[in-house]
Amino acid sequence: MSTETTLGVVGMSCEHCVNAVTEELSRLDGVNDVVVDLASGRVAVTSDAPLDDRAVAAAIDEAGFELAT
Repeated sequence: MSTETTLGVVGMSCEHCVNAVTEELSRLDGVNDVVVDLASGRVAVTSDAPLDDRAVAAAIDEAGFELAT
């Protein structure tokens, strides 16, 4: 069974940003799909199991952004 996690990401402003976030989150173990809505800053991640919060934060940081609080 898949799990969908919705995140808010601060600072994305272009398609390059979308690609960076998608690429970094897709590298996490168990991630099947990443859909980024640039206009809202929302990211939907579908995975095999719930994601580790620290791993998600590290992936967003690696892409050059931060999670919305």
